[in-house]
Amino acid sequence: MRTEDVLAAVATGLWSWDNASGTVTLDAEAARLLGLPAEPVRLTEAQVRSRFHPVDWNEIDGVVNLAVAEGTLAEARLRIMDEHGRVIRTVRSRSKPLVEGRDYRLIGTIQEVAEPQPGASGPHTPITGDWRRSREAFLLDAGRALAEARSTAEVLRVAASLSMPGFSPDGLAVFGMSGERLTVIGHHGHGEGDEGPFTSMTLDTDYPAAEVVRTGRAIYLPSPEEYARRYPMTWPLAQRFERRSWAFVPLVVAGRTMGTWMAAFKHPVAFTPDERSVLTTVARMLAQALARAGVAESERELSLGLQRTMMPVLGPGIPGIRVAARYVPTGGGLQVGGDWYDLIRLPGGSGAGRIALVIGDVQGHDVRAAGLMGQLRIALRAYASEGHRPDAVLSRASRFLAGINDGADGAHGPRRERAPAGAPAGGSAGAPAGGSDAEDAYGGARFATCLYLEVDLDTGTVDIARAGHPDPAVRMTDGTVLLRPTAGGLPLGIDPDSDYPTTRLTLQPGETLMICTDGLLETGGHDLDSGWERIRRLLEADDGEDLEALADRLVEAVHGPGSHHTTGPLADRREDDIAVLLLSRQATGRAALREAPRRTMMTVAQAEPERIATAREQVRQLLHDWNDPDQVDSAVLMVSEMVTNVLVHTDGDALLLAEVVCREDSRRLRVEVADASDELPHKRHPGEMASSGRGLILMELLARSWGADPRGEGKAIWFELDEPPSGDGCCA
Repeated sequence: MRTEDVLAAVATGLWSWDNASGTVTLDAEAARLLGLPAEPVRLTEAQVRSRFHPVDWNEIDGVVNLAVAEGTLAEARLRIMDEHGRVIRTVRSRSKPLVEGRDYRLIGTIQEVAEPQPGASGPHTPITGDWRRSREAFLLDAGRALAEARSTAEVLRVAASLSMPGFSPDGLAVFGMSGERLTVIGHHGHGEGDEGPFTSMTLDTDYPAAEVVRTGRAIYLPSPEEYARRYPMTWPLAQRFERRSWAFVPLVVAGRTMGTWMAAFKHPVAFTPDERSVLTTVARMLAQALARAGVAESERELSLGLQRTMMPVLGPGIPGIRVAARYVPTGGGLQVGGDWYDLIRLPGGSGAGRIALVIGDVQGHDVRAAGLMGQLRIALRAYASEGHRPDAVLSRASRFLAGINDGADGAHGPRRERAPAGAPAGGSAGAPAGGSDAEDAYGGARFATCLYLEVDLDTGTVDIARAGHPDPAVRMTDGTVLLRPTAGGLPLGIDPDSDYPTTRLTLQPGETLMICTDGLLETGGHDLDSGWERIRRLLEADDGEDLEALADRLVEAVHGPGSHHTTGPLADRREDDIAVLLLSRQATGRAALREAPRRTMMTVAQAEPERIATAREQVRQLLHDWNDPDQVDSAVLMVSEMVTNVLVHTDGDALLLAEVVCREDSRRLRVEVADASDELPHKRHPGEMASSGRGLILMELLARSWGADPRGEGKAIWFELDEPPSGDGCCA
């Protein structure tokens, strides 16, 4: 009897699929099962495709490719559709690929299978595909989890936690290569030291993982007998783990086999085509995740090396002060950028001496930004060590960076600053020759913002020069936090002749000074204002005892697990480098801290009338816990009047000094506005339509007391307000 007759008797059809010609040949029984007349026929792929459920047809390609790659049988369950789109039966197809160069032929059988469904009413009820949906959900979850893993250890933990639908392995191992030897990258489900016999195997060892690395083909061992038959030399090594089935799947990235993934089972597994497909897909995702983790770890190692090279070591404690600093690179690329900080011991001076604090941000988040940062940091350190004042240090640094920018653009600037001894030459790492970098994301020239502070350790005076950088902040002894407005100039490198005026403030014992780059404020969708409010709350809640812990909390608020609770109003959530530097003057006792006055001082220049709004905000922040809101509004109004009068009626600048002093049972606010004019104010009697002349009348009505005092060359107008006794404040 012919083979065809035997197969027809058991309702099994024969078919072949020629990949080169795109034709499918069916015998009579196969044609009948596909809903066609029961006679031999040759069809195109499109004609055959119309007889299958579209979801099943989409899976055929993956099953066939897997079988061709592994040289195994291709097996699939397929739903047959009639011309009205109804499922008329389910068939099982088994076929063997015959590879001929780049093409292949499939020869196999097709047979109807019973698919009973709960509540089925007839032969045309569609199948549910629960296992298929479970598998797809598993692969989606696995892909998401592996994509989020950032290190090799995390990838291995994710792989160990995967629960595959219907056949979860209880033993996993990932093998890599080192030269011509096999290495164990990680394992799960084995004891410590169990990997010993498998490490440093040569790739020609008779072991499944080594063979997979050599050939790039998966190996499936459904039983211990099969393992012992195919690999008798290494079977004793695996026998002691008492597993029943093993899958060794290649880890392939960009067409190159980088290792082997082993999945071992304590129960027998047949390794059906569906199960092999799941294992192969997981292995591909695992290989990609391991490759990404390896690159990320190399980048982190390079990043940490650059940070250690470019960031200063604060060294042993300096008498009278505490210092803490943090640097966090941006989340992308090599995790290097242009942010930096520095602490410099300055020459000369008596007593405890002087130090300089520097913080800055070079434009960009790439290796060139890091290189320019290194050059600029060395230049600033050299200029400071030569004994220059803060304004001169920044002026010279700006000329230095402008000279580097001229070199990057292939031009010669009209004026360049001499590089000090020890500073790098302008045309090195940060400035490529010619204008080749002019088309990068930030253009050929880069600028930098910078804040330079010179601190007298004996008196606490701080002289500040600012180049386009965020202002410093001070946390006072009672927890009040103020931004300290400072005069400033353009960012470094834009105008080689730019000037940088100096602002002076005094840091009292127990107070903490914070300087930072804009990344601390703006990361997480914040602008400078909303970002500052987030940082202010942290500073106010701090007790001032542990500066290192405060630095950690500031960074965690932006990058830590809880940072998503403090996202800002902007849609842009991009990350930026973060540098933050904290300095605190040590106090002699807690009582002295409680009694220390709360003080702010600023200058409003004739050319900067917009700073009147800043003066009002400074007073409002100084009185943040004042228990009478009406008095706060009155104080702000009087400050606005006093500063405006100086700018309108004199030719000089206004110097504002506001101070809150604790008394026995309450607090007193005293505000002075000084100017260089000798002319004392006098009360006027403005009419109803007059637009001025009411300043002193307001002070008489709102202030507890006020006055005008001659001050050598100039005068000072002042007023005082007493807080009602119920206020807690610093006197509690």
